[in-house]
Amino acid sequence: MLSVFDLVAEHGAFCVVSKHPGVSFHRQGDEPGLVETVRDRLGMPALWPVHRLDRVTSGLIVLARSAQVAAELSAAFAAHTVEKYYLALSDRKPSRKQGRVRGDMEKGRGGAWRLLPTALHPADTRFFSTSLVPGRRLFVLRPATGKTHQLRVAMKSLSAPILGDALYGGSLADRAYLHAYSLGFTLQGQAWHFTDLPRQGEAFVLPELAARLAEAPPWSLPWP
Repeated sequence: MLSVFDLVAEHGAFCVVSKHPGVSFHRQGDEPGLVETVRDRLGMPALWPVHRLDRVTSGLIVLARSAQVAAELSAAFAAHTVEKYYLALSDRKPSRKQGRVRGDMEKGRGGAWRLLPTALHPADTRFFSTSLVPGRRLFVLRPATGKTHQLRVAMKSLSAPILGDALYGGSLADRAYLHAYSLGFTLQGQAWHFTDLPRQGEAFVLPELAARLAEAPPWSLPWP
């Protein structure tokens, strides 16, 4: 059976898994989705999703084991109190090396979204970038909101589309190089923090990436 996730943590109230790239959140025809697969393979009678990742994105997902926990975690995500950090790679230099991308988003053609100059209900992303190896630039992304394709659109707006993200003009690669690396939240008065290094993608498993993250963890950066 195809492996679609790695178990990161299992708790009485929730479980945390690392989704593989190319895996859909929900069932697609005969192909079971992530939640269904996790439930079946871990032998859990029910799981409640409280957030999601795009099909092309890998990384951390928390799944609640009861409706009560799902409601509490969903409220935390809605209130933007969950601390999230993503990693992305691009083979192009950005228009800015660090800062903030903020604006409304509108759905365009072919399933892509675009950034607007208005800010009525804006997507909000802060970022830092640095050269990783020749021809590869690492972006650490901190979204304050959770809009559809938010990070992919933000990267395109910086003239540095994600490597492998063909929908937004990224160069061809073995995967789209976007990964949910770190997730922090408080549940029932207890703080939890999880990290997950990328496991798939030849450009993500470089030793330079792990070394850079150890040297400068995302939460230690001087965020704008």
